[in-house]
Amino acid sequence: LGRPDWVSEIAASFSGVDHTDLSVAFVIEGGKMTGFNSSEAARDDAAEAVALLERSQLPTTILSGDKLASVRRLATSLGILNYLGEQKPANKIAKIDAIKAEGHKPLMVGDGINDAPALAAGYASMVPASASDIGRHAADMVFVRSSLMAVPDSIAIAKRTRTIVIQNFGLAIAYNCIAIPLALAGLVTPLVAAIAMSASSILVVANSLRINLGSTSSQSKRAPIVERSRAGQANLTEVCA
Repeated sequence: LGRPDWVSEIAASFSGVDHTDLSVAFVIEGGKMTGFNSSEAARDDAAEAVALLERSQLPTTILSGDKLASVRRLATSLGILNYLGEQKPANKIAKIDAIKAEGHKPLMVGDGINDAPALAAGYASMVPASASDIGRHAADMVFVRSSLMAVPDSIAIAKRTRTIVIQNFGLAIAYNCIAIPLALAGLVTPLVAAIAMSASSILVVANSLRINLGSTSSQSKRAPIVERSRAGQANLTEVCA
């Protein structure tokens, strides 16, 4: 059971089956090959998610094990210009490594068993909660809702968090540049120092709470994103879907 060209190697010489149009084939050695065709439908908000990534200067590439014709139809419907079909796990890893060699940090998004090696190879990786067990363990993040808007939402949150962290460092440096000279000059009493220290901590925490403000999609506030680390390390972003 598998790819038609692979299954045909042990099928009868004259099976009478044109395997070029089959998605999956099956045969008992020396017997006639049979199989079936399958089709996939994009998730409702997949095109919107891809459009958001493109507007954020994050080009999307499809790496799929499906036939090139099927991949082309899906890519066209989603407005994705870069796509590769009939990709084995090793091919996906090679593509990700090539993106890394160009100086980019690829985010791999997948859900199948064959995606697990590529998920581990990505600079960061995401899978839906419905993904295979091995895929969930290989990924850095698991999003629990079915919407693919979790991908641009997560990137937006990561960027917003980075900005706020930098702001907090700036606030801390500014506070110390003002408070330490005053303290050394004996112009600050212990009570004032305690109040100032508490006020600075409150300011930093309040600024950090701004991470919760705003979202890429309306679903962000209704469903959480569950983050998990690969081998104890949490990473967070071209984008490989």
